[in-house]
Amino acid sequence: MQNVATQLDSSALQAIIEGLTQTLSETAVETMKAQNYHWNVVGMSFGSLHEMFQEIYEDHFQAQDDLAERIKALDGHAEGRLSVHIERSKIEECDGRIDDKTMIANLLADQQTIAGTLSELAALAAQQGDALTEDLAIERGRVHEKFAWMLRAHLKG
Repeated sequence: MQNVATQLDSSALQAIIEGLTQTLSETAVETMKAQNYHWNVVGMSFGSLHEMFQEIYEDHFQAQDDLAERIKALDGHAEGRLSVHIERSKIEECDGRIDDKTMIANLLADQQTIAGTLSELAALAAQQGDALTEDLAIERGRVHEKFAWMLRAHLKG
């Protein structure tokens, strides 16, 4: 049976909100990291990487809003403090003073991390009958896996 937000029991609701909040934190840190790399990338692949990093951070900026709005639809608190996102995220910041291949490798690992978090969230949401969160998690997971593929392709060149 599929449930809407108001039909979930409190423990299921809290677990789903926690998964969404974890994803939001990882996405927030990755947004800034991709923007930092966009600003600081240099080298022969500058143009293509500058564009791809921008595509990533613009996508992730919108995703933060989608995740926060789902948290609010579930009557949770959408955390907006960067310090909290940085503290709870599995993704680490970087000052951007690295070469382009390291930037790509870092973002690749991060995209895979977020895709994994979303896969866990989708499974939890499915188990609890929350089709709307499951759908959001699956769609976002596809986006992160696509970015991972694109980044991986740059490293094979």
